Amino acid sequence: MTRNSPPAEADIAALKARATTLRRHMLTMARGQGAGYIGQGLGIADALTALYFHELRYDPENLGWVDRDRFLLSTGHYSIALWAALAEAGIIPVAELVTYGADNSRLEMSTLDTTPGVEVIGGSLGHGLGQGVGQALGLRLDRSEARVFVELSDGELQEGSTWEAAMSASHFQLDGLVALVDCNGIQADGPVVLDMEPVADKWRSFGWETFEIDGNDMDAVVATLAKARQRNGKPKAIVLRTLPGKGVRRIEQSEKSHFFRVDVGQWDSIIDEFEQNVGLKP
Repeated sequence: MTRNSPPAEADIAALKARATTLRRHMLTMARGQGAGYIGQGLGIADALTALYFHELRYDPENLGWVDRDRFLLSTGHYSIALWAALAEAGIIPVAELVTYGADNSRLEMSTLDTTPGVEVIGGSLGHGLGQGVGQALGLRLDRSEARVFVELSDGELQEGSTWEAAMSASHFQLDGLVALVDCNGIQADGPVVLDMEPVADKWRSFGWETFEIDGNDMDAVVATLAKARQRNGKPKAIVLRTLPGKGVRRIEQSEKSHFFRVDVGQWDSIIDEFEQNVGLKP
């Protein structure tokens, strides 16, 4: 049995190292196609690492385990980060990552539920949280203690369906539902169109127990996920302030990091910069 579940104490150093590996996988995937949704992926890497290698209960050898926790990636174009996490978790082969975005690949630039480890199709923004509410209600009817984690973006807060789902989650007291709200400030090739601030206060006003943290601080992410385990009648929202392109200065500073495209030679220099930053090269 190889089920993952939260240990008594988190190994923060190991989790940080794993997040670096996820970022390395993402850069390799993007290099293969010369492009990808790399900014968001690098930004959300710490949160996905904390989930898949500390918090979530799942069995990579039995993906249909009924009492598994569910992770729903609402922003399907973040798939580059999910593929990296699923490969490190042993759910898909690491060797398959090079097929990201290629014809007939299972690893599309947005998620498909035919890929192992994917719970829902993502990409139609504003739909993920509603699906999470439905799954949390279903688990309650089954008397399951499994939880549902939904990643969504600040851009999705412009969708009315997101707030309808948020209102229903509070009404039904779905305290096994956790929303991970990635606030990176970007939308397509520019900033988020509508000013959604103060984001945390909005979630609180809808009856959610809400936390706001630096989404690239592994200690903070792990500690906040632990707080979100409390069954107190309230769904949980974790507002993650993340930096698009985290770990690669060129992408961090790019005005268009939503979909990043450069030639292979430039990808090589970006990867070299990344490796120098993590101390693997002089």
